[in-house]
Amino acid sequence: MSVRIIGIIPARYESSRFPGKPLADLGGKPMIQHVVERASRAALLDEVLVATDDRRILEAVQAFGGRARLTSPAHPSGTDRIAEVVRDLPCDLVVNIQGDEPLLDATVIDQTVEPLTRDASIAMGTVARPMGADEAADPSKVKVVLDRQGFALYFSRARIPYIRDRVPAGIERPYLLHMGLYVYRRETLLHLASLPPTPVEQSERLEQLRALEHGIRIRVVITEHDSFGVDTPADLERVRRLMANAQ
Repeated sequence: MSVRIIGIIPARYESSRFPGKPLADLGGKPMIQHVVERASRAALLDEVLVATDDRRILEAVQAFGGRARLTSPAHPSGTDRIAEVVRDLPCDLVVNIQGDEPLLDATVIDQTVEPLTRDASIAMGTVARPMGADEAADPSKVKVVLDRQGFALYFSRARIPYIRDRVPAGIERPYLLHMGLYVYRRETLLHLASLPPTPVEQSERLEQLRALEHGIRIRVVITEHDSFGVDTPADLERVRRLMANAQ
């Protein structure tokens, strides 16, 4: 039986640091268009659509031929926004794709989805890449520690694992940067969206900890690909430079 896999990009207009961010111009296109076009290159996705709370974003996506759904403006997170769309959308797997990563490599999407297509027991997946100690010291960079089967033990803004004496032999980069891409089984996503925030989730302000606190295992794929999120106008300028240098 074939598995239907949908990629959904939550896109909110209001932002304390960068209002209207999804519509910011990037090489003559709104940023959300770059994300949609890159996500559409993923071989394992059957469909890509944008879930937004703002008609301006909806109309911008439709103008370049993309698909979008208008959602409630009251959602506290992108996960809740996606869940609203998924409730009446036939699919098996849902990929939560960040709307502020215009440099996302579609290969990362396929890498993250692939384990769930092979193993029906995996309820949720995400992705991480190795990083150095200096980068790991930044609390804005979320770290993840894995068990021996590749499932997340914990996510934190703190530098984990704590290296007490020295890095164990054979491990060049002990820190893993969590990248904000998720794959859920449809029923797992809807279940998570129905649960209230949990204590450790609120402490770290990391929504993925809700899954761990409720015993939902998260499979973590390791990639060497990097991405860069746009949180501020300064970040947008950096992406413009990166795109110019890549041409």
